[in-house]
Amino acid sequence: MRSYALTLAAAGAALLAPTSPPPSPPPVPEEPRVSQEADVTAAELLAKVNRCAQVSRGRYRTDSGRPATVPVCGTEGAVFWKADMDIDCDGRPTARCSRRTDPHFSSATAFTQSDGRYLSAEKLPYIVVPTPSTIWDYRDHGIRGGSLAAVIHQGRVRYAVVGDVGPYDIIGEASYAAAEALGIPADPRSGGTASGVTYIVFKDQVVKPIEDAAEAVRTGERVAREFTRGQ
Repeated sequence: MRSYALTLAAAGAALLAPTSPPPSPPPVPEEPRVSQEADVTAAELLAKVNRCAQVSRGRYRTDSGRPATVPVCGTEGAVFWKADMDIDCDGRPTARCSRRTDPHFSSATAFTQSDGRYLSAEKLPYIVVPTPSTIWDYRDHGIRGGSLAAVIHQGRVRYAVVGDVGPYDIIGEASYAAAEALGIPADPRSGGTASGVTYIVFKDQVVKPIEDAAEAVRTGERVAREFTRGQ
């Protein structure tokens, strides 16, 4: 009986003894963030596009019903325009870009990723160019899907790609991610800004793959230095 009682006591002690907690799972590494701080300043870029040599045959509206006042201008290495920014939320549906958040949402973009999927407006900074027309055809100036762009607003420079095509007579639109990077309200219903945005698209400079935002920044820094400083 004594040995049985001792066995029960030992078992009870074992149950009451503190146990070591299970090892914690290894931390999940955070997805690296793309630094969007530009080496070339807004002032340097704006100094290169302070005069307009118009390359479009006509001018564009910033919104439907507005007067056509915006020309597309050209330099040796780029084309540019100064307009507003409307928010493009088209492409792959996400939490912030979908039919629920945007009444004008389209699940397609004019250009696609390297894997054939449509672009993500929430994730990828991209700009929108007008559909080719008698006003202007971007393809005649070394521009296509994935072409590198610098977008400037209130002293900030952010790099993006040409990712979508919009109405033939309207200009001044960029993705949710591009607006957010510039500190512009990005909500597709109420965001954007009415003026003060400069879009510079570099001729024959394509980011590959188009969806690589980090590569757009790396290429953008190099091309912008060459564009502003002749390096």
